Amino acid sequence: VQLQASGGGLVQPGGSVKLSCTDSGRTFTNRGVAWFRQAPGKEREFVAAIRWSDNNLRYADSVKGRFTISRDRAKNTAYLQMNNLAPADTAVYYCAATTHSWNVQYYNVHSYANWGQGTEVTVSS
Repeated sequence: VQLQASGGGLVQPGGSVKLSCTDSGRTFTNRGVAWFRQAPGKEREFVAAIRWSDNNLRYADSVKGRFTISRDRAKNTAYLQMNNLAPADTAVYYCAATTHSWNVQYYNVHSYANWGQGTEVTVSS
């Protein structure tokens, strides 16, 4: 299982960026896919998750209304559209996927066995 995350960069406050995550080894079918982030000196925290089978979506309170997780089944790719970004959103963003099925503790880093390499998002003027 090899997850690849991409799309990070430098963005101004109030701006937008879209991250992508794909698994080159197998499909996301029946799995859970999530985005976490880790700011310097802080623990990795949950951002958003999607249950691939039925497009059930979950968000951290801090990003609700600003971030949108989505999928393209044909491309086997998950996305994180991030709008109205603030300096507090600066972090390395990681995509993660379960191995076989959705985990009810979708917000827990330990629920995901497969991780991408991380892509950095810096929000600064």
